[in-house]
Amino acid sequence: MKLLTSNEIIGLDDQQIQEEILNIKKILLDFRMKQATRQPVKSHLFKLYKRQLAKILTIEHRKNINKSRI
Repeated sequence: MKLLTSNEIIGLDDQQIQEEILNIKKILLDFRMKQATRQPVKSHLFKLYKRQLAKILTIEHRKNINKSRI
């Protein structure tokens, strides 16, 4: 999965944002399962995907606030 920039995330519609959130959560779950079963995991990816998820959730929240004000 390619990590998105903030500008690319802003350009997504609500459905695409929800899909990205779900995909990242699945990836993080997979990483945790691999780690729990002592399979090799690239630990630096945890940080990257957590930050990506935080970016997406923040932008989603800002979009929802702007929609409610209009």
